Amino acid sequence: MILGFLLATVLWLLPAAPAPLRAFHLNGYAQGTTYAITYYAADSLVTADDVTRQLAEIDASLSLYKPGSLINQFNQSRRGVVADRHLRTVVRKALQVYQDTDGLFDATVEPLVRAWGFGTEHIAAPPTPAAIQAILPQVGSDKLHLRGDSLVKDRPGVRIDLNGIAQGYTVDVLATLLESKRIRNYLVELGGEIRVRGRKWPSGEPMRIGIERPDSSDLQPADMQQVIQVNAGGVTTSGNYRKFKQWGATKSAHLMDPKTGYPFNNEMISVTVVAPDAFTADAYDNALMGMGLTKALAFLRRHPDLQAYVIYQRPNGAIADTTTQGFQRLIFH
Repeated sequence: MILGFLLATVLWLLPAAPAPLRAFHLNGYAQGTTYAITYYAADSLVTADDVTRQLAEIDASLSLYKPGSLINQFNQSRRGVVADRHLRTVVRKALQVYQDTDGLFDATVEPLVRAWGFGTEHIAAPPTPAAIQAILPQVGSDKLHLRGDSLVKDRPGVRIDLNGIAQGYTVDVLATLLESKRIRNYLVELGGEIRVRGRKWPSGEPMRIGIERPDSSDLQPADMQQVIQVNAGGVTTSGNYRKFKQWGATKSAHLMDPKTGYPFNNEMISVTVVAPDAFTADAYDNALMGMGLTKALAFLRRHPDLQAYVIYQRPNGAIADTTTQGFQRLIFH
């Protein structure tokens, strides 16, 4: 009897086998695009309502399309606003990348973005050279400052557009929401920007991400060109073949050169960046597009925490691609 009692006690003290992980899927619409979240857990730990509340909080801070948002309050102000944690965090990153890229990434391009028809208003014609010259004095992140809890501007006409970085930030915030529930296997995607960690379950397969290659005839997206395996990190893509304006025979890409006031015009078609988080990857992909191929590859060699896949157009019109060495190791064969 005593032996049986001891055996029962030992069995009772042994930890129970962990419940098997199942896939949970959340999908919706946010920030003018769609989102998709897949996470693996024993139970439903994060709901669609949780995600909706988090997205609404971010939009109330960073969305140019939401009347009364904090970013719109800043843009309409003469001096600035008291910033919440989202606006402070994203602007701080934007200022860091502005310095790191010699001003190629610049959050103050909002007046140019609007003038070229990529803002919240319909524009019937491209801006004249005189109009661009009138805008340029309002552009430059050296006129933007974080002082304590406040975001302030040197000129009343300084306005910011954080769309080039906000989606990567949002993806990371949603990943943090999952992590807070001890979820360690997930993929979060918003508008093509991705944050991934862990593996698929119950198969145990690694996470794989496909990257488009534009068709060489009209630069429209075609089949997946590369598939990569990423254990943890952010994956974002910037390209000029999806978002553009057609002005008669002239096509204008949406990425603005803050120094000239005109859209970037070089051989770059798209850049996919892999970084420790989506926030960082999203912050650099636009700037790499603006650098052109030679400068972009040199920049990447100086930043080993960034890996990239670049698609570009040769002088003869042919489409070509290249990768950093680190990115090459991520490709699934």
